[in-house]
Amino acid sequence: MYRTLFVSASGLENAKKLVSSYRQGHVNSMTPELWQAKKVVDSTLHPGISFLYAVSGRVTDMLRHWSTLTAGMLTPGLGTRGTLLWQIINQSLNVAINSANANKSTPLSTSTMIKSYLLAVSASCSVALGLNAAVPRLKRISPGAKIVLTRLVPFAAVASAGALNVFLMRAEEIRQGIDVFPTLSEEERAQKEKDGSEAASLGKSKKAATLAVGETALSRVLNSTPIMVLPPLILVRLQQTHWLKRRPRMILPLNLGLILTTSIFALPLALASFPQRQAVQAQSLEERFWDKGGKYGKVEFNRGI
Repeated sequence: MYRTLFVSASGLENAKKLVSSYRQGHVNSMTPELWQAKKVVDSTLHPGISFLYAVSGRVTDMLRHWSTLTAGMLTPGLGTRGTLLWQIINQSLNVAINSANANKSTPLSTSTMIKSYLLAVSASCSVALGLNAAVPRLKRISPGAKIVLTRLVPFAAVASAGALNVFLMRAEEIRQGIDVFPTLSEEERAQKEKDGSEAASLGKSKKAATLAVGETALSRVLNSTPIMVLPPLILVRLQQTHWLKRRPRMILPLNLGLILTTSIFALPLALASFPQRQAVQAQSLEERFWDKGGKYGKVEFNRGI
C-alpha cells in the first residue's frame, strides 16, 4: 500500500500508459503489473482532473496519519493543552484531505478554506473541552460509566467536527453544484480512451453535490467510529485486570496496538462504504438532466473522499 506513495514521475507515467493501453484494448488480460499500475494511478491522481495528490492528501497515507492522531487523542489524562493540540492537528489534516479529495469542478477560495478551517477547529475544541468539563459533573451515573464516557469524548469531538469540516470545506459545491456526466458503456469508454478525449459535462447539479458531500461527511463518521470507540472501551476493561494494574507501562503500547489493529481492518471498510465515482438515475437530479442519462439512464459524478 505504502509503495504507491513513493512512485517516481517516470513510474507514474509508465503506470498511466499501461492502464491506458488496457482501456484501449491493447492489453487483453489483467496481469500483476497492470493491477499495480492501476493502484498507482488511482491512489496518485485525482479522478476528476488528474492532478497529482499531495502525499498528505492520499488515501494510501491515511492509515499512518489517523493511527498516529487517534493514539494521541485517546491518550488517557491528556489535559486541556493536550486536548487542544491534538484536535487542532486533526482538523488541520482533515482540511488537507478534504481539499485534496474534493470534487474540484467547483473551486474553493483560499479565504473560504481558512474560514472553514477556523470554524472546524473551534467546533472540535469546544466539543472536546465542553464534554471533558461536563462528564465529571454528572451525578446519576457510576464512576465506571464516567470513565467510559470520558474516553469517548474524543470520538464525539472528531465525529462531529469531521462531518462539519466536510460541509464547510465543500459548501461551494452545494451552492453552485458539481459536474455530472453521462454513464458510458464499455465500448464508449474504450473509444474515449482511444481518442484521448473525455466525456463532456452535462452541467452542474446541486442535488448531486448535496449527495456527494453528505455521503462524504457520513463516511467521516464511519471512519472514526470503530477506531475511536473500540480501542478505548477495550482498554478500560484491560485496565481493570490485575495483570495490567501491575504493569502500567504496558498501557501505552497496548493502546497503540489496539488502535493500529482496528485501523487496519476498519479503515478500508469505512472508505469503501460509498463509491468515489457515483452513478445515479438521471431522474433523481434536476429536471434538465432527466433526458440526458447514459447507460441505463444514469449519470455519474466524482463524489470525492
